[in-house]
Amino acid sequence: MKIIFMGTPDFARDSLEALYNKGYNIMGVVTNIDKPKGRGMKLIPTPVKEFALEKSLKIYQPEKVRNNQEFIQELKNLEPDIICVVAYGKILPKEILDIPKLGCINVHGSLLPKYRGAAPIQWAVLNGDKITGITTMYMDIGMDTGDMILKEEVEIGEDETTGELWDRLSKIGAKLLVQTIEQIESGTAPRIPQGEEFTLAPMLNKEMAKINWNEKTALEIKNLVRGLNPIMGAYSFLDNKKYKFWKVDTLPLDDKLNSVENGIIIKSDSKDGLYIKAKEGIIKVIEIQAENAKKMPICDFLRGNHIEVGNKFE
Repeated sequence: MKIIFMGTPDFARDSLEALYNKGYNIMGVVTNIDKPKGRGMKLIPTPVKEFALEKSLKIYQPEKVRNNQEFIQELKNLEPDIICVVAYGKILPKEILDIPKLGCINVHGSLLPKYRGAAPIQWAVLNGDKITGITTMYMDIGMDTGDMILKEEVEIGEDETTGELWDRLSKIGAKLLVQTIEQIESGTAPRIPQGEEFTLAPMLNKEMAKINWNEKTALEIKNLVRGLNPIMGAYSFLDNKKYKFWKVDTLPLDDKLNSVENGIIIKSDSKDGLYIKAKEGIIKVIEIQAENAKKMPICDFLRGNHIEVGNKFE
């Protein structure tokens, strides 16, 4: 079984490692170009490239794949049986999808046809879903529209962040990819059409990270904080200073607070923490980050910073 692997982040690295450990013939590893990072803007390889270098696997890093005839011809010359695609980050043209004899296989971080698109794990948390999972599928020219092969369902913890769920699903995805390839090899892999009903999981944007205290309920704010951790962090302004919220919880709203504006600080104490009035509940801040500072547990933060009761987060 000759395999080409295409992937970029740590989520994909786990799948590549699982294939390598199973002894598959990995003809080449395709990943995104190195990106500048940190203060020195040093070029950093992707997690997939790091693993491929460690194992002396052949690496390809095309800036683009569409209409890149030189790269496409290289893939054809490798004569792969399967191309495995896991969080690669580029849309593959039909010319590449048609190369492998047994098809292009994708590991997707949702229970398709729910959450087709770039950010399925993040949207499951942002929307407060209780259940998600991994789907493997045969790729076609649509966005995550191909026939499904295997699925595994998982429960999402009520305090679980995108980062925590990402790590869990990457391990499940790796295991499911190996099972999928084994079934394709043995001729027992199913092909299950997705049907017409689906939902989308578009890329996240920075605008969505600002907390809307008037329109979002306390639970929705908590889900926003969970969903954007560790990607960018949900934030709000207090006295024109930006504060990021990395971990919060919700408490039921006392009737006496119904007339208090949303966003108002109702308690601020270095022993008990920071509590903010929200729609249909109270936000209890657990981890916070001030501008140009490190993230901190709220009680540690309040020992060195004064936040006034009655002030309002905007």
